[in-house]
Amino acid sequence: MQTHHATRIEILIEVPALKALSRQLDRSGVTGYSVLPVLAGQGRTGPWTREGEISAAGGMVAVVAVVACERAEGVLDSVFEVVSRHIGLVSVSDCRVVRPERV
Repeated sequence: MQTHHATRIEILIEVPALKALSRQLDRSGVTGYSVLPVLAGQGRTGPWTREGEISAAGGMVAVVAVVACERAEGVLDSVFEVVSRHIGLVSVSDCRVVRPERV
């Protein structure tokens, strides 16, 4: 099966910033992404967990998008406008896709 190069962008961010991040992804022309709950982790201030939280508003989510390689820098610039003001992490990796028309 033939595969094609693409760029995977993964953003871990606070739930209250998700709406703003989604708007930026839309403005950047990202046609699809997935939002996943993040249940626990550890950062600069130590371990944390959602356990005992009254609502998910204090939690984190992971947003995963796969974009064409030539569009990745523009998407990252747009995403950083939101992430720079919130707790979060952005990672970028090369990946291969089967249906390039979807990215």
